[in-house]
Amino acid sequence: MGFKNILNFFSPKDKTFFPLFEEATNKLTKMSDALHEGVNASKSDRENYFKKIDELFDSIEKISHKMNIELSKNFITPFDREDIHALMTTIEDVASNLQEASNRIRMYQVEKITKSIRKITEINLEACDHIAKSVMELKEMKNFKNIFDSVKKINKLDRKSDSVFEKAVADIFENETDAKNVIKYKEVLASLDKASDKCKAVARVLEAVAVKHS
Repeated sequence: MGFKNILNFFSPKDKTFFPLFEEATNKLTKMSDALHEGVNASKSDRENYFKKIDELFDSIEKISHKMNIELSKNFITPFDREDIHALMTTIEDVASNLQEASNRIRMYQVEKITKSIRKITEINLEACDHIAKSVMELKEMKNFKNIFDSVKKINKLDRKSDSVFEKAVADIFENETDAKNVIKYKEVLASLDKASDKCKAVARVLEAVAVKHS
């Protein structure tokens, strides 16, 4: 048995931080799913999805607050305190931008949902799913290859989102004649693309933790 395996064997199983991470990523996946479902629903049904997004975001904020309290109370943590804080902060950042996107659709009363908006919500849903899976893998501190694979996929999804965003914005400026619509669609797309960027930030933290413990 290797030295790291011996340490893992004798280390107490975490019953505080990983349950919070699992709860947060579960709600994050539900948020991204609700946003994707919302932009594919009729305008009259969207508000139900957006209310769900607000509720899920509030829950993630509460989890983040609880995580900070636990960090201040617990001397022993499953991995570096700075990494725990960074992971929770970046997860919350993804949630914040998903909520911002739904709020902008609501606030600007966006009538027509474009293919590019639907596509980036789909990309974000896939990225959030990889985040949730990676957190589950991190809990065991064993299958680091799976985490590295998910990190690569999240990075690839971020590049895909950037490409969709850039093309969509170019199309808006070229074809949209209503200045208000230019602002509406650009702002919504920007929030969605920023959520993808924040997924990449989560991936960087996951990768750093995996490198330290592999």
